[in-house]
Amino acid sequence: MSGQGRPIGLIGLGIMGGMMAETLIQHGHSVVGYDITPRTRQRLASAGGAVAPTATAVAEVSDVVIVSLSTTAALDATVEAIATCQRPPGAARLIVLETSTLPLADKERAQKRLRPLGVTLLDCPISGTAARMKDRAWTIYCSGPKSAMPRVRTILRAFTDNTPHVGVFGNGTRMKFAANHLVAILNVATAESINLARKLGLDPQQMLDLFGPSQVLGTGVMRLRAPFMIRREYSPPTMKVEVWQKDMQVIGDMAKSVDCPTPLFSACVPIYNAAMAQGRAAQDTASVSEVLAGMAGIPPAPARATAQAPATASAKVPVKVSVKVPVKSPVKALAPTPTQAKTQAKPKPKPKPKPKAKPRQRAS
Repeated sequence: MSGQGRPIGLIGLGIMGGMMAETLIQHGHSVVGYDITPRTRQRLASAGGAVAPTATAVAEVSDVVIVSLSTTAALDATVEAIATCQRPPGAARLIVLETSTLPLADKERAQKRLRPLGVTLLDCPISGTAARMKDRAWTIYCSGPKSAMPRVRTILRAFTDNTPHVGVFGNGTRMKFAANHLVAILNVATAESINLARKLGLDPQQMLDLFGPSQVLGTGVMRLRAPFMIRREYSPPTMKVEVWQKDMQVIGDMAKSVDCPTPLFSACVPIYNAAMAQGRAAQDTASVSEVLAGMAGIPPAPARATAQAPATASAKVPVKVSVKVPVKSPVKALAPTPTQAKTQAKPKPKPKPKPKAKPRQRAS
C-alpha cells in the first residue's frame, strides 16, 4: 500500500504508464488508474488495479498521482481534470508526478494552473524505455519542491534506485533532453560503426562483444540498439522512430532558445528523417542503421522466408496464366502471329504459298 494507505493514482496507461502500474502492484501498492483507451484500462484491471471512470476520480481518491502522457493536449486535459477534483476533508496535499516527455513550456503552464489550488507538481521525466525498467535501469530526473520528495521516494524506488533531485521545477525536463540529445547522437554513431564493420569485412557481432563491455568504447545505447542493427530486425521497438521525432524537435527547439549550436545533433536529424521517409516510423530507432547501410551501398537485408513466400507465389501465377491461356484458347485461330504460323505448319506440311501471299503474312 502507499504511505498514506490510499491508492497510488496513474493517469495514462500506455507503454510506460501501464508498466509503472503493473510494477507498483507487484511491489504491494494499491493502484487506481485511468486512460481513454479501453484496452489499457482492461490491462490494469487484469493486473489487479482499480479502474477509475475519469481522471478526476483518480485525483479524488489518491494522494500521489503519476501522469504519463504522450501529447500536450492530453496533459492540458488532465490538468483541468485534476483542477476540478473534490478532495475529501483532511486529505493530504495532492502531489502530481509529471513523467511525460513534453515541452517544458507545457509543464510550466500546468504548474501555474495547479499551484494556486494547493497541488504540488513535480517535473520527473524518465530516461529509459519500458524494457529497461525490468533491469532497474531507469533514471528519473526529479525537479520541483524538494520537500515533497520524502513522500514519493518509496514509490519511485519501485521502478529504480536512480531518482536524483536535480533542482528547481523544470530542471528534470532540461536534464532529460540533454540526455536524449546524447542518445540521438550515440544511436547514429553506433549504426555508423556497425556499417563500417560490415564494409571492412568484420563480424559486427564480434565487434559488439569486444566494444560493448568496454568502459571506454561501450555505451548503454550500443548495448541496447546494436543487437537490432546486427540482426537487421527492428520490431518490436524499444522506441519508435515516429515517437522519437517528437523528442528531436523539442531538443532542437530548446537548443535554439538558448543560442546553443549542436552540429553533431543537427547532422543526425536528416538520418532520422530518412528513416521516416523509408516507412520505418513504427520501427525501433536502431533502424537508422538501414539508412546508413543504403548510403554505404550495402544490400538491403533479405526479407524473412515466411513473409516472402506468399508474395513470390502470387507473382508467378499471372505469368504462367498469361503464357498458357492464349495457346489453348480458340482465339489462336483468329490472328496467328508469324511464329505461331510457322509452328502450326511443321506438323502439317502444306504447299508453299504463292509469292504474293508471303508479304501479306509478314505484314500481319
